This record gives sequence, C-alpha cells and structure tokens, in this order.
Amino acid sequence: MIANRSFDCVVLGAGPGGCAAAALVAEQGHSTLLIERDKLPRFHVGESLMPESHWIFERLGVSHEIEQLGFTRKNGVQFVSSSGKESMPFIFADHDDGPSNESWHVQRDKLDKLLFDTAYNRGATCIDQTRVLDIEIKKKGQHKVVMQTSDGKEQEIVSKVVIDASGQSSLIANRLQLKEYYEDLKKSAIWGYFDNAERAGGKNPEVTCILHTESKDAWFWYIPLGDGTVSVGVVGDNDFLLKRGGSPQQTFETEVNNCPGIKRRLRDATQSSLEGHKGRFNVAKEFSYRTTQQAGDGWVLVGDAGGFIDPIYSSGVYLALWSGMKAGEAVAEGLGKNDVSAKQLGRWSKDYESGVALIRKLVRAFYNKDFSFAGFMKEHPQHAGELTDLLVGRVFDGKVGAIFEDMDPWIEKLQAEAV
Repeated sequence: MIANRSFDCVVLGAGPGGCAAAALVAEQGHSTLLIERDKLPRFHVGESLMPESHWIFERLGVSHEIEQLGFTRKNGVQFVSSSGKESMPFIFADHDDGPSNESWHVQRDKLDKLLFDTAYNRGATCIDQTRVLDIEIKKKGQHKVVMQTSDGKEQEIVSKVVIDASGQSSLIANRLQLKEYYEDLKKSAIWGYFDNAERAGGKNPEVTCILHTESKDAWFWYIPLGDGTVSVGVVGDNDFLLKRGGSPQQTFETEVNNCPGIKRRLRDATQSSLEGHKGRFNVAKEFSYRTTQQAGDGWVLVGDAGGFIDPIYSSGVYLALWSGMKAGEAVAEGLGKNDVSAKQLGRWSKDYESGVALIRKLVRAFYNKDFSFAGFMKEHPQHAGELTDLLVGRVFDGKVGAIFEDMDPWIEKLQAEAV
C-alpha cells in the first residue's frame, strides 16, 4: 500500500514509454505515480532499437548508463530475399555521420529496469507487482484508478492526469473503445532464444537481419543479444501461423526449414538455457492497430497503448520512447499552467501520427510480395538518404516522404506486370 492517495499524474505501465513520461513529469516537481503490473526486472520482447532513440536517452540523461549495460551494438539492417540472396548490410554509418548512426540490441529486462530507476530518481513514486483493476475516466474532475498491490490489497487513487502506457493491454483505449485494427496487418509472431547461433565475426558489424521465407508467406527477425543468445522470431498472417494445426514450436520449425538463411544461422544452435528462456516459444497475435484518439481531457496514450504497427522495422520501442517523451513534456507543462485539456496533452499527436504514417507505408511496401528494396533502390538510388532516415527513425521533422512519390507507382507497376 502507498500512503499518498492523490497524485498530479498516474502512469500505467513501466515500459520505455511509461518510464520516460513519468521521469519527465516528476522532474518538474509534479507528484507522479508509476505503476507496473509485473515484477521488475522482467522479460519483454522488442530488443532492436532504432538509432534515433539516442536523442531520447540523452534527454533522459541515461546515455552513459546505456553504454555500461553491455548491449550489442546495432550497426545496421540486412535484408535476405525469399531466394536466400543476402544483400549487403545497410550500415547506418555509411549514410549518416551523426551521433545517432548506430543503436543497440537490448535485453529489455535491463533497459526497462534502468528507465524505471530513472523515473524514481527524478522523483516519481514507482511500484511494481501492482495490477490496475479499474479506471474511471471522468469528463470533469480527477480520474480514479483502482489497483491491487503485491500484498493483495485494493487501493483507490485519484489523479489529475492518467498516462496510459500499458502496452497492448491498452487499458484506456479498450475502456473507451478507441481501437481500430489494420485489416491488412493482422499478423502473429512466434519467437524464441538460441545459444550458439551464428553471429558476426571479426570486424563484421552486428545488424538486425530480416529474412523472407521461400514462400514469402512469413519472415524472420534475427537479433544477436549481449548475453550471447540470439532472438529469432517468425512473423506471418495470423491464420497462416496459428490456425494450421500443430504447436507453436512445430510451426516455428516448419518455417525454419522454409528459410535457408535462418536454417544455416541456427545450424549449430540450441534453445537458450538462460532462466526465462529455456525451452520456451512465445506467441503474440493480431498486434497491429491504431487508436482514433491519442488524448482526452486529463488522459493521454503513449507507446503501444495508443497503437502498434508491426515489428518489421523495430519501430516499437522508439515510438514508445518518443511518444512518452512528448506526452511527459506536454503533461508537465499542462499541470504547470493548470491546463490538462485534450488539446494540451495531445499537442504532439499530429506530428506523431504523421511520422507513424510514414513507417506504416514502408511496412505495407514490405508486405507486398512484388516489392524488393534492392530492386527499388537500383532504379531510384536518389532515395538512399531518405530510406536511411526512415530506417533510423528520423520521421518527425517533416523532411521525409518524397520517396513514396516514386515507391507507390513502382509497386503498382510491378503488380500490373504480375497479373
């Protein structure tokens, strides 16, 4: 139980977005409660970060601490075609000489615990092992949050502002029926962790590798982590992966045999023996959606609580961090001037949706079976810089988008030729 029953701001969920928001509200002197359902540190997927995350870590003052956690450097992205042809890795530093030209493959238990501690050190009250049982969003006055703490006791909290960072639980969006699923992006994922899987050797840079299966009905992510394991996941249409019969492990192994690049990389691998990973396959389904409203009077959504596109470009953690930072700044400013209106708390949402729309367009291009980055870039090399901007997450400055003026008709032409 906590002594204080009233806060300026309550944050639901201690993932990257929630922790960023809580830290930035608390550092301005506003009473802030950060609630996490699970016991920290805890396992979570979402290990590959976009390089633009660098600036948010700087804003939070944790860049040095990130460097000390032993994460694998992410130097770029490599795409492998359905035929097994391996493209040259797309190395960020070859196209960008700024400080955000590389990133990390992170163990989320370590990253999220660092950010949780950061919120605490900025002045937030931080509790884990606490479930949110109910939320009452009021049109006027303070919102109510009913929670159950680790000792099993229920407690009611009132708050001027609620920041929902509850991930795909989407507590407020589900309560207010704001969710809309993308009909063409109803994907599922099955993933696990492997010891002795192939890694870059010598001077070769580590990258996030994206590999199509031979049928192009699915693709694999391949993410080398700092603990010696590799995170490997297969993504495909929900029905294709989960309604074909057999266990998730059987489906995963079938698709490994349908992907020469993954089969080779896992040739000498065994499932991880690390605690929490041993013999475990994880499943997530139908995870691509948006919300029709990012903020209301006294509440705001950040990260996956406000929408999720797809894991293909590793945008999830970055978008959570960016939205958490912007929401935290907007909430702190609003509390300071006694304005917690939807307009104030969501003042960043238009720019956010514009950036997300660009990533969404790139996701849809990837899922078009007639599309290939190599083919498009061969015909349109002038867009190399803009493609770099998209892959590193530089989508919120209003300077990208021209690439789709050529990409959209190029895809339409390929589709017409395939008929």
